[in-house]
Amino acid sequence: MYRATFKSLASRKLRLLLSALAVVLGVMFVSGSFVLTDSLGKSFDSLFATVNSNLDVQVSAKPKVEGQGDGGAPVTTLPASLTEKVAAVPGVAAATPGVYTQNARVIGKNGKVVPTVGAPQAGTDWQGENGLVELRSGRGPAAAGEVAIDAALAKASGYRVGDRIGVLTLKPKKTFTVVGIFGYSGNRDSLGGSQLTAFTLPVAQELLLGEKDAVSVIDVVAADGVADTALRDDIRAAVGSDYQVRTGKETADAQAAELKTFLNFFTYVLLGFAGVALFVGIFLILNTFSMLVAQRTRELALMRAIGASRGQVIGSVLLEASVIGLVASVLGLGAGVGVGAAIAAFFSSFGGTNLDLAIGVPPAAVIASFAVGLGVTLVAATVPAIRASRIPPVAAMRDAATPDKPLTAITACGAVVLLAGATAMGFALTGNASLWLLMAGVLLAFIGVALLTPIISRPVVSLLGRLLAWSVPGQLGRRNSARNPRRTAVTAGALMVSIALVTGVSTILASATTSISKSVEKTLQADLVISGQQTGPTPPTFDPAVVDKAAALPGVRRVAALYRSMGTANGDQTFFGAVSDMDAVRHVLGLQAASGSVDSLGAGQLVVDEGTAKNRGLTVGEKVEVQLPRGDATEYTVSGIYQKNDASNGILLPADAVENFTVPAPTMGMIQLAPGADAGAVRGSMDRLLADSPEVTVADRSAFVEQQTAAFDQILVFIQILLALAIVIAVLGIINTLALSVIERTREIGLLRAIGLRRSQTMRMITVEAVVISVFGTLLGIVVGVGLGGAVVRALKDEGFTSFALPWSQIAIYLVAAAVIGVVAAILPAIRAARLNVLQAISYE
Repeated sequence: MYRATFKSLASRKLRLLLSALAVVLGVMFVSGSFVLTDSLGKSFDSLFATVNSNLDVQVSAKPKVEGQGDGGAPVTTLPASLTEKVAAVPGVAAATPGVYTQNARVIGKNGKVVPTVGAPQAGTDWQGENGLVELRSGRGPAAAGEVAIDAALAKASGYRVGDRIGVLTLKPKKTFTVVGIFGYSGNRDSLGGSQLTAFTLPVAQELLLGEKDAVSVIDVVAADGVADTALRDDIRAAVGSDYQVRTGKETADAQAAELKTFLNFFTYVLLGFAGVALFVGIFLILNTFSMLVAQRTRELALMRAIGASRGQVIGSVLLEASVIGLVASVLGLGAGVGVGAAIAAFFSSFGGTNLDLAIGVPPAAVIASFAVGLGVTLVAATVPAIRASRIPPVAAMRDAATPDKPLTAITACGAVVLLAGATAMGFALTGNASLWLLMAGVLLAFIGVALLTPIISRPVVSLLGRLLAWSVPGQLGRRNSARNPRRTAVTAGALMVSIALVTGVSTILASATTSISKSVEKTLQADLVISGQQTGPTPPTFDPAVVDKAAALPGVRRVAALYRSMGTANGDQTFFGAVSDMDAVRHVLGLQAASGSVDSLGAGQLVVDEGTAKNRGLTVGEKVEVQLPRGDATEYTVSGIYQKNDASNGILLPADAVENFTVPAPTMGMIQLAPGADAGAVRGSMDRLLADSPEVTVADRSAFVEQQTAAFDQILVFIQILLALAIVIAVLGIINTLALSVIERTREIGLLRAIGLRRSQTMRMITVEAVVISVFGTLLGIVVGVGLGGAVVRALKDEGFTSFALPWSQIAIYLVAAAVIGVVAAILPAIRAARLNVLQAISYE
């Protein structure tokens, strides 16, 4: 049996190639994900070790709010006077105070903030050259109006020594003279792609921390012979428990751990899409082995007739699958290592990141590659193997032994599985169930739909085929595609999965866009909105002085500004808002009191929406302890609870709370015009007022909605790119099905050619069959995707998804693409069919 199995593999290697290729692509995605994140993780470990190489111990303040700051800037500070206490600890050779925050954005020559590729735009105090920092030109800043910038920022902005530049910090735009450009050891222009601007210490304290006589950290160098851990313990005892004291290695590990949290999330995302690709691959492998078993009916029956047991037949088919899975796993692992390393190398050099790349192949990549490759192949081949074992020996004397079976059982099974999936998704979307339950529900839903597909494939495919059946080849193609409902269903199901996912996401995003648009139209009573799109760790803000200046403009009736920051309310973390003028905010946002008053907001008072009040058990008159990123905890009194409002929710604080926000500048402004005012003239005046705040723009409500939903298009493109691999596998499935079908129908095609069917007509027949299957799979995916998206939108009704919308343009694109996919998939099988020798085809068995 073993020899027969391997000879069978050798005789059908081309037929199995596409199945193996599907596994290779899926395994490549899995192993590449692990290699990419492991390599980047090691590179960032090396980066942070380099950054902290000049210190043995670091003293910093404990954050008052976990994950504080909209940009992760260390807004909790140390008193500069603590440096003397640290320096007095025995074993300290040097103690240097320092300032560092991710909140210094340089304005480029085009008037816009110089962008980065996700890396920090940071500010620090100049401490001179050391083993890490090296001056490339000029000198370090010595006066209040001077800065030095790193070489990466200089190249990105085009600034040179002597140029004047604008910098945004906690304060509005300030202008400085560039007196120096610096780089780093190893001829690096930046560390990890960050842009760093260095000020004098007093200026850094004022602009980056908002406090004089305060610092971010105190870096300590140990005396010769003093262990860093022992010195850490001594310093900890000297400064007390209010401060965080760590060794240089512990500091580097903590910084790397924050980034690795994101890398781990990124890995899970990539593995999720890899799982989709492998799930699609199961359809391809299942179809391939099913067709091969059908074509080998006589061969397998003959084996049974000469004594092979059912178990040996099953083992023979599974052995073929194992060989395919093993080879595909090896090839996929190798390809994944190469792809992961290439992408890691791209990231390490893209945008001046300058990471020291360390390619790693973690054990998880190897284990996952073989587990996934073998597992997927064996799972997909199990059903065909069992089916092969049930072929009776007498079938060796027949020409055909694979008649269509009734669809009753598979339809009933599909209905049960679909119901189970819908139930699981319902619990996950409406309750507090885990993400795993939702994923399991989606998986069961896909399997259920796939099992139900055969019952609807024949009528639907026949109907679709009529659109292309204007000629004899078209009619033949239509009938061929409807001939075997199971095979058509499995082939179309592979494409259905990818299309369903991307359609579901498109539906959710289209509904979100429509909901935001209607919400803004209904609740936002502003004619103009000042806002920006956040692209980095720090939200776009503008000068608070603009609010009063805007209120004084002719034609302006009201101006309201909103501030945002993280904090805790009675110990629970939440986002807070602060308002410049509660009465103006009330009118512009249409806030209505549910209890208490929302007409004004005095010192020590707060208002909250009724949903948040209910969840936190707050009532009017109740005291709430609020801890913001800066300052001490403060007690506020609930003065009002406002009704549910789509434009605003959460806790609103008075204007005097802003000084303790992460960034004490408004993130959004709303302008209500007087009746008959010239909106264009007001907008022009606002543009001039905001000339020094390039991160924000003034727009009407429709443009504001477009700005707020612009990220949705990027999300959709990202998902489409990641699902492209699954679509490629689905296309391979159509190619493989048609290629095996051509082999299966060799005599039939020969007879058609013999009675007058031309080669071009033969190719057209195969193409029609491919297009019908492709469009059927796409239509099925669209229906399933709309259903999934609609379920999510319905479940998120209380989270702001108030409207359901269909992405009609995307749906049209997918249908057109389906036709193109069908034509492309038909090329090779159609050419093969057209080249068949008529006499040999007629005599083919």
